[in-house]
Amino acid sequence: MHSILFKPSLVPSPLLSRLCLPPLPVIFVSDLLRRTMASSARSFQLRLNPLTGDSEWVVIDEEEEEDLVQHEQSKSLLATTSYLDMLNDGCRNRAFRLAIEKTITGPCHVLDIGAGTGLLSMMAARAMGGQGEVSACESYLPMGKLMRRVLRANGMDKNVRVFHKRSDELRVGVELNSRADVLVSEILDSELLGEGLIPTLQQAHDMLLVDNPKLVPFRVTTYGQLVESDFLWKMSDLCNNEVSISDGVHLVPAGLEGILGIKPQQHAMHCDALLEEIRLLSEPFKVFEFDFWKRPDSHGEVVMRIPATVDGKVHAVVSWWVLQLDYEGSILYSTSPSWINSFNAEKPSSCISGQRDWYDHWRQCVWFIPRGGISVCKDEHVLLQAFHDDTSVSYSLKVDGQTNFNPYKAEDFNLMLLPERIATYGNKEWRMAVLTAVKSALHGRSSPLCVVADDSLFLTILTASLSKNSLVTSVFPGLQEKGALYVQTVADANGFSMDCVRFVCKRASHLLKDNINQRKIDLLLGEPFYYGSEGMLPWHNLRFWKERTSLDPILADDVFIMPGKGILKVCAMSLPDLWRSRRSLKYIEDFDHTIVNETLGACGDLPSLQEGPCLPYFIWQCGEAKELSEIYSVMEFNFYDPIQACSEGKKIVFSKHGVCHGFVLWIDWVIDEKNSAFISTGPGYILEHMLAGIGSRE
Repeated sequence: MHSILFKPSLVPSPLLSRLCLPPLPVIFVSDLLRRTMASSARSFQLRLNPLTGDSEWVVIDEEEEEDLVQHEQSKSLLATTSYLDMLNDGCRNRAFRLAIEKTITGPCHVLDIGAGTGLLSMMAARAMGGQGEVSACESYLPMGKLMRRVLRANGMDKNVRVFHKRSDELRVGVELNSRADVLVSEILDSELLGEGLIPTLQQAHDMLLVDNPKLVPFRVTTYGQLVESDFLWKMSDLCNNEVSISDGVHLVPAGLEGILGIKPQQHAMHCDALLEEIRLLSEPFKVFEFDFWKRPDSHGEVVMRIPATVDGKVHAVVSWWVLQLDYEGSILYSTSPSWINSFNAEKPSSCISGQRDWYDHWRQCVWFIPRGGISVCKDEHVLLQAFHDDTSVSYSLKVDGQTNFNPYKAEDFNLMLLPERIATYGNKEWRMAVLTAVKSALHGRSSPLCVVADDSLFLTILTASLSKNSLVTSVFPGLQEKGALYVQTVADANGFSMDCVRFVCKRASHLLKDNINQRKIDLLLGEPFYYGSEGMLPWHNLRFWKERTSLDPILADDVFIMPGKGILKVCAMSLPDLWRSRRSLKYIEDFDHTIVNETLGACGDLPSLQEGPCLPYFIWQCGEAKELSEIYSVMEFNFYDPIQACSEGKKIVFSKHGVCHGFVLWIDWVIDEKNSAFISTGPGYILEHMLAGIGSRE
């Protein structure tokens, strides 16, 4: 047996620990969320405090950025990007190298848009033997600075000219000496178009490239497949899912199906994680083809007849793309799921979809079919209408006999939540546990004042419908007026009057200023859930604790707080796929990248005093995973007490053989300690309980 001792410390600042890879059930971002609008001299950055929800724009001059790249916050930020994952993708790197060497046959002017660390720029410069000209465009200042360091480390700083600008800010005769003969770029996301591929190519063809330029990649084709999946259905169809739940709460009442739903878009997802649950209802079909070597159109539409291969219900369209990097079509890269094997494994220059290693930077996409899906019979044809604009692809389906397509649009819904939240709200066990706890807390109280301190729609409606004499105050710091309008719309269907509900639409601390007509708070409730902040680490939801502390002067002596406690849990895990995508870099296609490891948050082969990164993931989406230890409680946060600094140590004993790649952390929320009821967000509950595991503590 081996053991490991670690000592995390906490708060009120975010947790700092030595743990390499943390949680889990809510895909979270970093301590510093940052958006950048760059010019040659400065950038604007949006900084967010996860414990307060406060944000501010700050201006960073280019001169100051040199220091910022070295700063912990900048490293934390870059560690949450997909740069490291992409650079570890050997299949991608090899395909680009082969295509660049095949395309660039002599000295010319090469333009690299979205250059990142400069890998493609260096490949192009090497292909020209140090002759010609390479112009690298990287608008994100921290990455642009890192690229300069990589170029210097490889002796390429004289061969590549770097511009800290967007490509549409470059001008021939000013920044560029001439129009470029070759464009190399990798501005693709899982959906393909989300990073602005089309407008970037349009502007490049119009303003930056010669006539008939050479491009790497050369072409990309999108594919789709009709699938049935109860898991995906539960992530999208709260209306029909609620029909089987008889708890008296109607988040999507009959006749108001459009009141609440998910955003109609393609949602990136590793569909191989659903391999045992998903049913394929059609053969793969080609959707769109985009030729990079010519100016793309902003809009496209295609209608096709897809024969069903088996009886079933179409819950979603799973899509992916195949990248053709060279003009001959011999160098390919696919993001298809493992059940697709379209390419010849004998070709060393091709990456086979089913054999490509797991990486997180490009996934498949899922387009959810609204209103519970479409029933089909074997050999029946589904008419699929696909659209694309500058930045997205969308679908509309119907079966033979239907007169019109039933498009799925954003305006169909008054309020849109993430699929994971829809799944949680449709989980019977989760709802019953919360309902039981709130009903127990309301028992024996006359006209209680109940405050929902976060953005929980469910708690607002549940509390108002359970106690007609209570006054429910919902803070809705993220949902704000949208949440208030939603509650007003569903009030009648849930049997309560809006006379007993009020909204703050600000932070909970504003209640202290109002003092709620000198009344004390009897119930303080939260899931916790903060709309718009779903991408953060689990302990960032301790914002609920901070809000509770700010309300301490107006809490009743016998106040019921839900959750009453948070328990930080940990489990040692083997995560070989995730580790491989996050491992430290050495040489990529013979270019030294060791200098980027610290900044990009690499794991393994790090200096002895350097801590591994703490990053957010859904473990069920991380490829192969195996628990190597029991689950340990690291520390407890008692929300009945004001927020306070706390520190604990825990000795982890490994109970299974294997390679430990990291420690997974999450928080169990105790919603009713008297009845030992808690909600877990741990890895073992995800697939079983649709992202919201329920249990009772022994």
